[in-house]
Amino acid sequence: MAKKEKSKPYCSPLDTGTSCCKVESVISIDERGQMVLPKEIRDKAKIGAGDKLAVMSWEKNGKVCCISLIKTEDLTAMAKDMLGPMMKEIITK
Repeated sequence: MAKKEKSKPYCSPLDTGTSCCKVESVISIDERGQMVLPKEIRDKAKIGAGDKLAVMSWEKNGKVCCISLIKTEDLTAMAKDMLGPMMKEIITK
């Protein structure tokens, strides 16, 4: 019997065969440093009022080249997936 692959709520750079990244829209930053995440993206990502997003950045040659927003609940799941097996091994020793 074929094993059903567990669906993950996030993209991983280690995923093969799928593309996670694309330009969804172009936004502007106002004079107060605020921006609006377009409704279509909020709807697709199921982001609503009160949701918390973690801001992740990547640097290349000393400059930030990429900024990502990740729902904190998904970031928690990612951390558990990566750290859980390691912590289990440490605890059982």
